Amino acid sequence: MASKDTSTSAAKTGSVPFLNWGEERTESAMALQKAILESYEQASREWLKRVQSEVALWSDLAAKLSATRTVPEALETYSKCASQRMQMAADDGRRLVNESQQITQKIAQSLGNGWTSTGST
Repeated sequence: MASKDTSTSAAKTGSVPFLNWGEERTESAMALQKAILESYEQASREWLKRVQSEVALWSDLAAKLSATRTVPEALETYSKCASQRMQMAADDGRRLVNESQQITQKIAQSLGNGWTSTGST
């Protein structure tokens, strides 16, 4: 009779192991989703700044080209702009790799922090 009361009280308090398993897994999944969402939001802000800098670059080129008087001057202006754009493209590649690594690390950390270990029992 005492064991029946203990199991009933355990179920009411949530100390039954298989009941907590789902809760822990859900909390882990929600924490992972939150971390990834924060990473995506930060990346979105950075890419928006990047798009704005691209618009500024091409607007500046148009203004400078309209002010040029000779073909060599126009070619030099365009060459400088193209060079700057190539640098921006290289920066874009580095940024993309860094963002991907950060998201991958968050997923790996989540897996290492018990996401799979709670499911294996």
